[in-house]
Amino acid sequence: MARPVVSETASAAGRLRAQLGGLVFLPGDAGYDRACVPWNLAVEQRPAAVAVPSSAADVVRVVRAASDAGLKVVPQSTGHSAAPLVGRMDAAVLVRMSGFGGVWIDPERRVARVVGATAWHQVAEAASVHGLAALHGSGPDIAVAGYTLGGGLSWYARMFGLACNHLVAAEVVLADGSLHRVHASHEPELFWALRGGGGNFGVVTALEFDLIPLEEVYAGVLLWDDAAMTGEVCRAWAAWTRGLPEEATTSLRLLGRPRSSQAQTIFPGRQVVVIDGAVLGDREKAAALLTPLRELNPTVDTFTPTPAADLTRLHFDPELPSPGVSSHVLLDDFDAAAVDVFVAMAGAESETSLLSAEIRHLGGALGRPAPGGGALDQVHGRYSASFLASGATEKLRTQGQADTTRAAGALLPWSSGHRFLNFTDQEVDPAAAFGAATLARLRAVRDRLDPTRLFIANHDLG
Repeated sequence: MARPVVSETASAAGRLRAQLGGLVFLPGDAGYDRACVPWNLAVEQRPAAVAVPSSAADVVRVVRAASDAGLKVVPQSTGHSAAPLVGRMDAAVLVRMSGFGGVWIDPERRVARVVGATAWHQVAEAASVHGLAALHGSGPDIAVAGYTLGGGLSWYARMFGLACNHLVAAEVVLADGSLHRVHASHEPELFWALRGGGGNFGVVTALEFDLIPLEEVYAGVLLWDDAAMTGEVCRAWAAWTRGLPEEATTSLRLLGRPRSSQAQTIFPGRQVVVIDGAVLGDREKAAALLTPLRELNPTVDTFTPTPAADLTRLHFDPELPSPGVSSHVLLDDFDAAAVDVFVAMAGAESETSLLSAEIRHLGGALGRPAPGGGALDQVHGRYSASFLASGATEKLRTQGQADTTRAAGALLPWSSGHRFLNFTDQEVDPAAAFGAATLARLRAVRDRLDPTRLFIANHDLG
C-alpha cells in the first residue's frame, strides 16, 4: 500500500511538534479548533499549527522552532483584528498569547507592566487601587498588546494622545529567537517602531507604560430612542464638537436595526442614538459642557462622576467573541453635509444591515505630533467613522460587507486620506497609515531585524 503524501507544510508542522511537544496543536488534534478561534467569529483561521505559550521563555522556544522548521510566525493575543490575516497563515504557526497574562503596578513611578495577552479591564482595576488610570480601549477584554502596538484610542485620547506614545519599555522576541528589552535609551529604533508599527517586528511578551493620576471622571451615556430625533442629535453633536476643549472625548453612534425585529442586537427592532464618552476635570464644568446636548432631552442620561476603572464597559462593546464585518474611514471634517450623508446611510429610514454606525471625535492631542513619539505619533483626521454589521452567516457577511463599505465610501469626500489600522479590518496600503518617510523607516527596522520575513502581522508593511 502506498504511503499517503505528506505536504511540505505538514512535514514542517511535524518537525515543530517534535521540538515543542504539548505547546503545539496541529490540525486534527483535540484543542486545535478552539485554539484557532479569534475574537471575530466571522474569521476562520487555519494555520499549519497553533502554539499557546505560557511564558516568554516558551515564546523564545516557539520562534526558534518555527524558524528551524521553515514556518512563519503569526503573533496574536485575542484576535480582535484578525480579518486581514485570512489566507496568509497556511504555512505559519499561530502564536496565541492567551496562555499567560498578568499586571503589576508601580505606584511611585505611575507605571504598569503587563505580560502576554493581559486585558485592559485587568489593568484598569489594578491601577484604580492606587488612584491611577490607564489609556485603555473601549472594551474590557481587548488585549493591551495589540491595541497599544497599533496606536490605541482611549476615552482620554484628546487630552493625552495615543496609548502607544505612553510606552516606556517593551520586551520582544525577535526573529533570531532572542528576547530583548527595549526602551528610549536601549535599541531606540526598535522602540520607536513598536510604538504604532504593529506586530511586524517580533512577538511582544511584555509592555510597560505610563498611567495617569485619575480616580474619577465625568462619564456616561446620553441615549435617544425616538428615530425622529436622529438627525437633530447628530447635527447637534457635530456642532458641539467644534471648539470643544481637549478634556472631552466622546463618540456618536446609531445602534440597532429598526427594520428587523429578529436582528441580534441589544436594541432589537428599533434604532437608538447614543453619545458616550468622558470629560476630565472639574465635575461642575464637565456638567456645564454637556448642557447643549442635555437640552435635547435624552431618554437616558447616565453622565455622572464615575470611577475610572468602570470606563472599560462604557461603550457596550461585546464581552464575548462575536462575528462581524466592518469598514472605517478617517475624516477631516464632520460638517452638516457629512451628517446628512451619515444619517442617510445608517439612520432609521435607511435600508441597511448595519448594527452600528459610529463617529469618534479625535483632534486635540491626537492631532499634534507627540514629543518623542513613536512611528505613529498622531492621527491624521479630526473624526473617525466606523460601520459594523453582523457576520453570523455567509449571507449576512456578504450583505454586511457591502453595507459597511457603502457607508464608509459615502463619507470619502470628507476623508483625510489616511487610515488608522486599529480600526481597519481589511488589507490596506500601509503608506496610508504612516506616510512614505515613516513607512520607509519602519521597513528598514523590519528588514534589519527580520530579513527572512519570519513574522506575519495583521497589517503588513509591504
